[in-house]
Amino acid sequence: MTGRIYIDLFTTLDGVAQAPGGPEEDPSNGFPYGGWQAPFPDETIGASIGKGIAELDALLLGRRTYDIFAGYWPHQSGKIADALNSAPKYVASRGLPTLEWEGSSQLGMDLKREVEALREKHESIHVIGSVDFVQTLLKEQLFDVLTLWVYPVVLGQGKKVFPEGAHPANVRLLEPAVTGPLGVLQLRYGPAPGEPQTGEMGPED
Repeated sequence: MTGRIYIDLFTTLDGVAQAPGGPEEDPSNGFPYGGWQAPFPDETIGASIGKGIAELDALLLGRRTYDIFAGYWPHQSGKIADALNSAPKYVASRGLPTLEWEGSSQLGMDLKREVEALREKHESIHVIGSVDFVQTLLKEQLFDVLTLWVYPVVLGQGKKVFPEGAHPANVRLLEPAVTGPLGVLQLRYGPAPGEPQTGEMGPED
């Protein structure tokens, strides 16, 4: 078995992925727009998100997102809560976090080796949020599917999916975009080889 790594991110039109779920989720750096996703209860996109969570059999999270999830989901009920609470959870951290959420363990320092080991153990490994950690996965192309749910709002500040200094890379669209009735856009990309190329646009023949 060779499992697949799915990166799932909610983002604004200007690429902000910080604290979509609530005001207290991640107020770091004075971020004032926590919960920006809430005004868009898009059923089409919500169904797609729920389907992906229902199919996961492992979670791979950065430390901050793990702490947020561990403080929330064990106290919830329903299909999404059941899926997240029952799945094995792997945490990428350079420190020594207290991992009290049932089924949690910390990854070792050799990320490539650890990810390949997860692929041998699980079929559908999802990285949800974890924006800082995602930068490393994208740089090393340690992912198979990058799903961006792009919401029709501009915030002008906050942690971005692709911040200044992000590693240059090519990606390819895996399937047609899906648009929900509230204007939320679902885009799925996979890694593509090589460095970004440049050229000169000429007149059409």
